[in-house]
Amino acid sequence: MPPWEALSKVFTPDDTIVAVATPPGRGGLGVVRLSGPGASTIAGALLDRSEPLRPRHATLARIVDQTAVVSIAVDQVVATSFPRPGSYTGDDVVEICAHGSPVLLSRIVTLARAAGARLAEPGEFTLRAYLNGRLDLVQAEAVADLVEAVTPLQARVAFDQLEGTVTVRIRELDRQLFDLIARLEASLDFPAEGYHFVEAGEVVVVVGAIRGQVEALLDGAARGRLIREGCQVVILGKPNVGKSTLFNQLLGVVRAIVTPVAGTTRDLVTEVTDLDGLAVTLVDSAGIRPARDPVEEEGVWRARQALGVASAAVVVLDRTGPLAPEDWAVLEETAPVRRVVAVNKMDEPASWALESLGLAAGAAIVEVSARTGEGFEGLRETLRDVLTDGESLTDTPPVANSRHIGLLERVAEALGAAEEAAATGAAEEFVLADLQRGRSALDELTGKRTPDDVLQHIFEQFCIGK
Repeated sequence: MPPWEALSKVFTPDDTIVAVATPPGRGGLGVVRLSGPGASTIAGALLDRSEPLRPRHATLARIVDQTAVVSIAVDQVVATSFPRPGSYTGDDVVEICAHGSPVLLSRIVTLARAAGARLAEPGEFTLRAYLNGRLDLVQAEAVADLVEAVTPLQARVAFDQLEGTVTVRIRELDRQLFDLIARLEASLDFPAEGYHFVEAGEVVVVVGAIRGQVEALLDGAARGRLIREGCQVVILGKPNVGKSTLFNQLLGVVRAIVTPVAGTTRDLVTEVTDLDGLAVTLVDSAGIRPARDPVEEEGVWRARQALGVASAAVVVLDRTGPLAPEDWAVLEETAPVRRVVAVNKMDEPASWALESLGLAAGAAIVEVSARTGEGFEGLRETLRDVLTDGESLTDTPPVANSRHIGLLERVAEALGAAEEAAATGAAEEFVLADLQRGRSALDELTGKRTPDDVLQHIFEQFCIGK
């Protein structure tokens, strides 16, 4: 069944859809996008011009509300027509660039709906691009990643995917698998004639080579997923050791309240920062100690919950006073997770030596001054190395999406089974079944054959207008 049939209950291809394509809020400009067979007709009903829009040429015009008793000019806009099939969606598209007032943009959408357009569902423009063959599913997902990118490195990984870096390699894998499957099927189709279009030894070699290419795609996948999805780092320590000041220094802005009063932070305070390309959600937490009231108890519980889902922890210690039982408790609690121990107040006299912590050689310990900012370059570098296992982020991995990684792992497993079957002299039918299983996973990756619920889930993650 074509994907469009499965999704027709939600998305109807014969409709002309409309939505604001720029982010919510005020701005200098805003774009309203129309897509579908009636895009040009509906745009013509909104614009104060009798001639049709010239394809791929920006045209200055006015939006006119003709639903009123007397026509009212709404805004001065620039309209551009993109005829099918060379548009973003593969349908006729008109983009109206207006002034970026939410009131104006909403009114233009309302007028377009009155003229026959339907409000687009989330991701429907990109879904149409996928269904019309303008993008495969990997590239469609890259559009969402590019929109959501919060670091230059995330944007670069998403753009490479949109440009087809992964798609080209997947298509080549599919071509090689198709060729091998066709030769095996031909051997099975003519058993009486004794034809062998491919020998078992060649199957082992070819499948091994294809599997090697899949594993090359998966190389660095964990790093790619870390870049794409980001990570969470929770800052822990007893009260009043400088956690909030350290949090603000890592962000480069004052986000958390800082006072001399122990226990100022009760709830979790979160903010995203760019750590050399990684989108890191920093979490400032309540000081961990025996709670003195129900509010503090809730704050300590939330801090521990944050630790449970964090990629790493920064444990803050105050070197100007003796190590307290609360310090040792935090060190013990964070021992099983990735962590950096930030020894604060290096600009003041120390009352204990780093060696007294008794941590293993090579433990990530950094001296800092949250007040002056001294040592924070080293803290950022150490934290990055802990999160990436010391791997460089210079070379972006080809695969970063969890769905893609899972499907490629399925391909590698199926090819491994086929290789083993061929090497042990199993019947060609068994080898063929494993190869077809691997090719099916490739088809699901690019969207040739993808379950309906997966497609719907992917496109529901998009914002309206994309």
